[in-house]
Amino acid sequence: MQRERIEYRDGDLAFDGYLARMGGSELRPLVLVFHAWSGESAVERARADELARLGYAAFAVDLYGKGVRGDLLGDNSALMGPLANDRRLLARRIAASLEAGKRISGVDPERVGAIGYCFGGLCALDLARSGAKGVRAVVSFHGILKAPPAPPAGPARGPIGAEVLVLHGYDDPMAPPNDVVELGNELTKHGATWELVAYGNTKHAFTFEGAQAPEKGLLFDARAARRSWATATSFLADALS
Repeated sequence: MQRERIEYRDGDLAFDGYLARMGGSELRPLVLVFHAWSGESAVERARADELARLGYAAFAVDLYGKGVRGDLLGDNSALMGPLANDRRLLARRIAASLEAGKRISGVDPERVGAIGYCFGGLCALDLARSGAKGVRAVVSFHGILKAPPAPPAGPARGPIGAEVLVLHGYDDPMAPPNDVVELGNELTKHGATWELVAYGNTKHAFTFEGAQAPEKGLLFDARAARRSWATATSFLADALS
């Protein structure tokens, strides 16, 4: 396996992501890995390694800035809030990460996928919403589902060409049932091909072993984590083949 840090920029701000891929000269599909609210971490790097073993060039992106990271088990609202509350700024960071990934030697810029967790799930969905060229498939794991505001407050919208997979804990307080219905209506309105898998009796952050606060709606679920990963990898293999 080849692993390296990739530095890139959005204006004057530097970012520092992580690339994993297997050796070889063939063009590989690119899969972006969007981080949870704590920032790019060992969790996302491990997922990138798993994707690399499946044949992808996996790029765990950085949306906060080089050296700016939170606490995996702490409150990272101060890091996530400015982006979650300014979806145009978030769209710009996502676009910068996508373009950085496409510039990596040996990736196929016409076969791009993305996965994301929690806040990263929102980012994966916003990448699909952007209609960016070459993006074929996105996967949200226990993501925030709310659409960005309409222009001029939010980014411009168009048809959603990427296939969308939403992996959702039915008891997730961050994405109640009404949000799920609204997302389905939104994706249908914008012409997306989409799928939803909801895991019953399952809370937010079900893939993260450190999520052990059921009173806050946060709880790891080994069964949902295992099944959601199998569903996601099958989906990506089909969409990026």
